[in-house]
Amino acid sequence: MSELIVALDVSSTAAVEEAVDRLGDAVSFYKIGLELFSAEGPAVVKAVKERGKKVFLDLKLHDIPRTVERAVKSAGALRVDLMTIHASGGKAMIRAAKDAALTFGAAAPKILAVTLLTSLDQSDLDDLGVGRAVADQVRALGTLAVANGADGIVCSPKEVAAMRVALGPDALLVTPGVRPAGAAVGDQKRVATPAQAVRDGSTHLVVGRPILQAEDPYAAALAILAEMKER
Repeated sequence: MSELIVALDVSSTAAVEEAVDRLGDAVSFYKIGLELFSAEGPAVVKAVKERGKKVFLDLKLHDIPRTVERAVKSAGALRVDLMTIHASGGKAMIRAAKDAALTFGAAAPKILAVTLLTSLDQSDLDDLGVGRAVADQVRALGTLAVANGADGIVCSPKEVAAMRVALGPDALLVTPGVRPAGAAVGDQKRVATPAQAVRDGSTHLVVGRPILQAEDPYAAALAILAEMKER
């Protein structure tokens, strides 16, 4: 069963607490990104965990292996459930992240590798001097990451089906860029509906603004969960 993760695209711990309390039992999993964590630090993770919720800490770590290892240990001490690194950090960095996570035993955070940001498309790859097509770049980095210990990857809805085939049935596929039918796409260039993402093999769908900015966030979350069941 795929899970819904609500992206906490807010600016303070107080706003986080209000959003989580308002969504109540509709949502059990939340994403804390770089902007919010930079502003509020570990306190915002603790605020979500104290409410009995799971946390996806999305910091997209990319540094030398030793630094990433220490960062993963710090995040693991906060009891986060998922966290991200960049696959482009290479084999040694990916292995260091996984080894650090495993020191927490049964409570180990799952390590997700970011292949290609969903705000990027083929023209961006061309600008960066990457010769591969988008799909080939995602596949290469995703395969590299999972082969070196990552539990799964973050990929756009457009790559989910191919990556499910490439990585097999056990890999986590966490999918941002999910928008309910008829919703604005915002700054995401590679999007799909919740139902399509689940059909293609996503294990976790990340949705932010369509829920948090809705007139009734609780109802919006329930509607997306209903869409996820339309298989």
